[in-house]
Amino acid sequence: MTQLLFSYGTLQQREIQMATFGRELVGTADQLVGFHQSQVRIEDAEVVRTSGKTHHPIVRQTGIIEDRVAGTAFEVTDEDLANADKYEVSDYKRVLTPLASGREAWVYVDARA
Repeated sequence: MTQLLFSYGTLQQREIQMATFGRELVGTADQLVGFHQSQVRIEDAEVVRTSGKTHHPIVRQTGIIEDRVAGTAFEVTDEDLANADKYEVSDYKRVLTPLASGREAWVYVDARA
């Protein structure tokens, strides 16, 4: 079954998609509504090696409709979601949320919020 995974960060990068999913994902531009983006320090050495970055974007829900985070809604399978769950560190949790387009997508948000 195809679902949507919204990415505002490293999962939009071709090299991350190849390492995580074994292929490039197909997606369209969209936005999270009512979220604010910041950065989180990544402590997982494997994730830092794969992404090449020690800090990754992270979002937290604000509930303020004017707050928006741009990104890409990718078509994914259940297996893709399981692979994405393995890639994301414990600072993130996956939740289902509406996008600006009206579609629903899984998105990794700040688990500490």
